[in-house]
Amino acid sequence: MATQVKGPASYFPSIEKKYGRPIAEWKELIRAAPLSKHMELVNWLKSEHGVGHGHANALVAHTIAEDVGK
Repeated sequence: MATQVKGPASYFPSIEKKYGRPIAEWKELIRAAPLSKHMELVNWLKSEHGVGHGHANALVAHTIAEDVGK
């Protein structure tokens, strides 16, 4: 039985479908952005890339959590 994905990653299939970029590419953009705070990055994705708030929040939260774990 497949494990259900929870949290920010649960948005990833719809993000890829809606915006046409793989999640790895979004994470690279976030990491290369000249910003570091969560909401700054969310607002940047919204204004510069047309990403909706929930999707931007999920991408930023997952990327930051991943980087903290490194």
